[in-house]
Amino acid sequence: MSVVLSITEVVTMINDETKRKLRELNLSEIITLLEIQQQDVNCITLSFDERLQRMTDYLYQEKYNGRIQRLIKLSKFRLPKAEVNDIYYNDRGIDRNAIQELSTGQFIHTNSNVIFQGFTGSGKTFLACSIGKQACKQQTRTRYVRLPDLLVEHDESTITLKSNTKLLKKYSSYSLLIIDEWLLDDISDDEQHFLFELIERRHDCTSTIFCTQYHKEDWHTRLGGGVHADAIMDRIVHNAIWIETGSMNMRAYCSKHKL
Repeated sequence: MSVVLSITEVVTMINDETKRKLRELNLSEIITLLEIQQQDVNCITLSFDERLQRMTDYLYQEKYNGRIQRLIKLSKFRLPKAEVNDIYYNDRGIDRNAIQELSTGQFIHTNSNVIFQGFTGSGKTFLACSIGKQACKQQTRTRYVRLPDLLVEHDESTITLKSNTKLLKKYSSYSLLIIDEWLLDDISDDEQHFLFELIERRHDCTSTIFCTQYHKEDWHTRLGGGVHADAIMDRIVHNAIWIETGSMNMRAYCSKHKL
């Protein structure tokens, strides 16, 4: 004789000790779902297999959403609310197809770099953060950092023995690294060497997005010149997707339209 339990009876069977174990296993979502099912009279007619499938789907979606939110939080985006679907294209001169292609994350799988180049206020940061956020949704470890802040971390790390190596290891580990305000300020010889080591470690095994005001022909001088500048550029520009960010001042546009 088969025994069919109602949802109420199932929930009743989940005692406090079982709930404690589920929470210890980081499966508190199961408790939540059982409580939801308890309020749904339609679940009473479901078979065990159907309830188990619903529970599995719910648990998977909750775990997935939680992981995505953690990845987004740890990425430290300058604009965490940036979304690909919110990118403004009208009268801006941006290649929509190129942006949509970037949003698929294929460039990360091929270890390609992306360079958003345009004048200040043209929306480089928004574009980079929206692509980075899309990468997080595809469960890619991503990190945003301004180059001035990164160099401050480098300067501070030189105080502690071997901590500079830890810094390089940290920023080399992200599958996607977004470096904003690239070459905004002059760099010292020591900072040039640090950037070379970072780019070398990331070359051909990860992807980096650069946001810069400067055209490619200006990079060598901005990087301090010499062989290290040559080496840095060689590892970036030959495997890069260049995106011009258009002629519209998006900061002024958003301010005018209260966006």
